[in-house]
Amino acid sequence: MHLIIIPISILTFILFGYDKAQSKRGGQRIPEKTLLLISIFGGALGGLLGMQIFRHKTRHLHFWLILSFAALVHIAICLWYANII
Repeated sequence: MHLIIIPISILTFILFGYDKAQSKRGGQRIPEKTLLLISIFGGALGGLLGMQIFRHKTRHLHFWLILSFAALVHIAICLWYANII
């Protein structure tokens, strides 16, 4: 699990950037459910970073809450796996 968090976070970061670019162009967007699900299943850190860097979905409280909680869980899993906690 801990090894998959980094590539999924990178993918999530890229998807947030892509979705922001599509929103500016009026192109086909990535559904919010997709962004949230990929964040929950390992990409929360990339999603949070993408929200900040691309200024995307920052006004959506549910994104902040879900991604923050998921990021805490992912960090806890990595620390547990590394026998730190």
